[in-house]
Amino acid sequence: MVDSVVKDQPGEGRLGHAPSDHPAIPPAKVGVVLANLGTPDATDYWSMRRYLSEFLSDKRVVDYANWKWQPLLQLIILSKRPFSSGNAYKSIWNNEKNESPLLTTTRAQTEKMAARLKALYGDNVEVDFCMRYGNPSTESVLNRMKEKGCERIVFFPLYPQYGSPTTATANDQAFRTLMKMKWQPYIRTVPAYFEHPAYIQALANSVQEAYDGFETRPTKLVVSYHGVPERYLLEGDPYHCQCQKTTRLMREKLGLSKEEVDTAFQSQFGPEKWVGPQTVDHVAELAKQGHKHIAIMSPAFSSDCVETLEEIKEEIHDSFMEAGGETFSYIPCLNDRDDHIDALLAVVNNELAGWLTTP
Repeated sequence: MVDSVVKDQPGEGRLGHAPSDHPAIPPAKVGVVLANLGTPDATDYWSMRRYLSEFLSDKRVVDYANWKWQPLLQLIILSKRPFSSGNAYKSIWNNEKNESPLLTTTRAQTEKMAARLKALYGDNVEVDFCMRYGNPSTESVLNRMKEKGCERIVFFPLYPQYGSPTTATANDQAFRTLMKMKWQPYIRTVPAYFEHPAYIQALANSVQEAYDGFETRPTKLVVSYHGVPERYLLEGDPYHCQCQKTTRLMREKLGLSKEEVDTAFQSQFGPEKWVGPQTVDHVAELAKQGHKHIAIMSPAFSSDCVETLEEIKEEIHDSFMEAGGETFSYIPCLNDRDDHIDALLAVVNNELAGWLTTP
């Protein structure tokens, strides 16, 4: 987060016995990197095209053979989709800071995490954030961490539920960066925290606070996760199962019945069968069944983003209302809520065990 790098010179500190021509080395620290999905730099065609090309060329996201997928992607999809995606981002863009809400929130999460960790460990820890696609890139942040003396790094993909297209590709990118380093830092990747008690409590808190503020109580809470092809589940990806468990644990924490809470999946694209039910269709069916007021949340996203602020609050909202619904209440992601930062801190502290101790 701070660009200046203090390095011990030969004859000082940890290099007290080094010859005078030894390269300067910064004091040893531990780094914590929060990794999120990514964001375009702007909403114009070329910015969107660069971002979407990087995202949709990732084999973890679309695993079709290059000879089949790349001509379709580069010649057809990316001639049109940057316009529609750009319009979606424009509708949610943080114009004051000229950046996406995901970037704004991830920075806020990082600043709060840095303050908490500094209070615990002093200057022995560096905290930063990176994006898998777009900027700040994983490579640039890990290199900056190393320049600051981080010989041990906790790499934290901000995905509560493990998924190959999310957690795994974030870790892949970190490992690719390490492959280019002469002196690699030790690295710990943070496991999924879909059932961590503090995370479940934060989700339950957000729902209860929202319900307390409603004039009428929703007759259904829809817990919407980003979808994946059903093939991923059959090939061993645990994402779908972890989503289901998150919903169950949160429902139990809230004391809600099974009939009051549904799990659904959004953002389907392509010809394959995806896990379901599809959120956009499910909310319409709920309206047809007579549900006039529903609430919806998306626990798979640690920060509000285009999938929540545009897809849920616009497309999925419209599907419900057009089918006869009357009140559609969106419950925001946990973002930089204090109880969310507490949960993330608990996860990070577990991974720092043996590397740092409180002064």
